[in-house]
Amino acid sequence: MITLRAATPDDAAAILAIYAPYVVTNAVSFESSLPKQGEMHARITEAADLFPWIVGVDEESGLVLGYAFAKPFRPGSAYRFAVETACYVSGEVEGQGLRRNLYQTLLATLTAQNFTQAVSTLTMPNDKLIQLHEAIGFRRAGVYREITFKNGQWIDVGLWQRSLTEPNTPPDEVVAFSAVGLVRA
Repeated sequence: MITLRAATPDDAAAILAIYAPYVVTNAVSFESSLPKQGEMHARITEAADLFPWIVGVDEESGLVLGYAFAKPFRPGSAYRFAVETACYVSGEVEGQGLRRNLYQTLLATLTAQNFTQAVSTLTMPNDKLIQLHEAIGFRRAGVYREITFKNGQWIDVGLWQRSLTEPNTPPDEVVAFSAVGLVRA
């Protein structure tokens, strides 16, 4: 059985091991070189108590098998209610529902924190991830044509957006991850 919990900086090595194939062997990640463990540790730490990082852990072995996270959508206080999201799973559990479970929990948590919009950027073509995103409520918001260059080719990047809640005017301020905890979908 796989359980979900908040990630800690101590999960950096396990997260990096999951992320590595996405960077090294395909164009799913926008990074050209694998970050160092210290950099991944810093990303989790820098998310502070505002932007959730969630891991899926095999209860029997204790191995981290997947993770999802949110980060600021864009700099600037006017964008503070929107996040960019991503989710990665280990190859051996691909297609077994962990990515969907992580993503739905992340979105429920972000909603409880008063974020109003989630955006995901996907390299294209990418039918499986597009289907997943649309199945959990994202809708196509646009495409950047030939904007990334990786593995010797130009790649389009699609934008998918999901409303998390109806925005109030004035909006409810975002609350800390620790104030809401992990919210199950």
